[in-house]
Amino acid sequence: MKYLHLANWSRHLASRGHLLRILRVLRLALPLHRQRKLLAKLDDRTLQDIGISRSEALAEAKRPVWDVPPTWLR
Repeated sequence: MKYLHLANWSRHLASRGHLLRILRVLRLALPLHRQRKLLAKLDDRTLQDIGISRSEALAEAKRPVWDVPPTWLR
């Protein structure tokens, strides 16, 4: 098994584009987490106004932050 030194590891990640992908996910993670938690706190009337049920709101709020539509990562 080949081991990478720490200095080479960052270059390895960057060269593969993984670092950019990780940064994009992290940039989306905090606001998405916040939005999903706020969605779960909405009252039934507000949920009805936006066209989703309480169970749909709770299901969305329980999704992990890395579970985003692929188009968000482009």
